[in-house]
Amino acid sequence: MFGGTGGYFWLDSWVLANVVQLGTKQFCRQFLDRKNDPCGRQFDQMTQAGRSGCANIAEGSARRATSRETEMKLTDVSRSSLAELSGDFLHWLLDQDKVPWGKNTPEARAVYAVRLDRPEYGEDVVHDACVHILAQKKKFAKWLDSGNDETRANVLLILIARVINMLNHQLEAQGESFKKEGGFREKLTGLRVEARAEQEAAPVCTECGKPMTRRKAKTGRHAGSEFWGCTGYPACKGVKEMEEPS
Repeated sequence: MFGGTGGYFWLDSWVLANVVQLGTKQFCRQFLDRKNDPCGRQFDQMTQAGRSGCANIAEGSARRATSRETEMKLTDVSRSSLAELSGDFLHWLLDQDKVPWGKNTPEARAVYAVRLDRPEYGEDVVHDACVHILAQKKKFAKWLDSGNDETRANVLLILIARVINMLNHQLEAQGESFKKEGGFREKLTGLRVEARAEQEAAPVCTECGKPMTRRKAKTGRHAGSEFWGCTGYPACKGVKEMEEPS
């Protein structure tokens, strides 16, 4: 969606992940103590998961120009980290014999109804993005600044779910883009494969006209057998049986 290393500044997922990270730190500082977290492990685990969720969105966006595959992997790491954090907040409630707000409760619907503003950045993008993040965090202040741990845990559970939903959509878009275009690394690999195929006097794919290359079947009844596969894979899935030497 955005080129360069700063494209993530415009992503709602990154903006809201920052709100989650900030809210998680504040939650841990206020409600974790020597009694319920004597070694500080819960504090570290939750704050690190919040940081990972945010940082991997940024890192994935920065890697997009070189490798779409790496971008997808980092987006998935972000999603997994946030899912882990969600589990921590859920367990916090369960440990007190409480359950999270139902999606159709007035409280939950009020949080879901809060929409993010569209980023409007000038020349100083980093400064403007930080101003934007704090402005979006303020939209949830009535819950995030509450002195009630149950309220804070619930609103953070909802915000995390919203970020994960955004990341699900990002992964779908990244997957489609990867299939169609790939990144610099994938294109470079493709060029090397094509060059190797040409040197081997490989046949031309009847589907798209690109040279084919030797591949080996990994599964099925032909596992271990070599065949010709199109160098345009995965966009083109053309194959051809390899003739037995006479």
